[in-house]
Amino acid sequence: MNPLAQYTFPQTIEQVMEDYQVAYPLTRAMCAPIGDGSAAAILCSEKYLKDNPELKERAVVVRASILKSGSWKRDNVTERGVAAAYEVSGLGPEDISVAEVHDATAYAELNVTELLGFCPVGQGGPFAESGATAIDGKIPVNPSGGLLARGHPIGASGLAQIYELTTQLRGEAGKRQVKEPKFAMGHNGGGTIGTGEAALCIHILGKS
Repeated sequence: MNPLAQYTFPQTIEQVMEDYQVAYPLTRAMCAPIGDGSAAAILCSEKYLKDNPELKERAVVVRASILKSGSWKRDNVTERGVAAAYEVSGLGPEDISVAEVHDATAYAELNVTELLGFCPVGQGGPFAESGATAIDGKIPVNPSGGLLARGHPIGASGLAQIYELTTQLRGEAGKRQVKEPKFAMGHNGGGTIGTGEAALCIHILGKS
């Protein structure tokens, strides 16, 4: 339902499972396509917004912007990053209305929803299968299609998430619009160190 996505065609479970294998158990359909793309964002101070009230209707507030480095230790950078984001924003997983997460493979979304606190560790699969992460579910995840469908233009992927979350908060997402979003979360990482990403960003946005 995202007209800007790289893949806009439906796929059945059978088509995904029967696609050619990339690395067991992942098939091609379970891996994000690499593509070209660009994204941009305009940031302003609270003072500027007050001086230009005509912008307020379309503005969103950055409640948290966290950057963490990975570690060779046995901790998890996503857990550290999201804990910091919740602390800075004064929010918890129960407050998030919609999320965009880095799903370079299909498994990643299941794992990340656990680490962000949306469901217990080990329950990411059943949580998704229950419909909880669907557009009309408890916590919609990747309404843009995620990296798997929207595409993965590497450097632009994180800001593409911010674009989607801002569009959702503005109520301008059309057929993929989630219901009355108040707070939105972006999770994006790159590289690998130990058991997690080498670098990780967590953002929480809210309506102004």
